[in-house]
Amino acid sequence: MKEEIQKSLNKIRPGLQADGGDVELVSVENGLVKVKLKGACGGCPMSQMTLKMGIERQLKKDVPGVTEVVSV
Repeated sequence: MKEEIQKSLNKIRPGLQADGGDVELVSVENGLVKVKLKGACGGCPMSQMTLKMGIERQLKKDVPGVTEVVSV
C-alpha cells in the first residue's frame, strides 16, 4: 500500500512544488495516511484545504483502503 501511496503523491507533488511546497509520507496505519506538509505548504493558511480536497481526494481515488489523510 505504501508504494501505491507514494505513486499517487508523486502525481500531486509537482503542483505543490510549483508553489514552493512539498509533501512527505510519514506512515500508513489501517487506512490512515499521515503526511507532513513541507516548505510553503507547512505554514500556508490553505494547507487544510490542500490536504483534504487535494491530497486526500487523490489518494482515496488511487489507492483502495485509504480512509483518511492527516497532517502531522
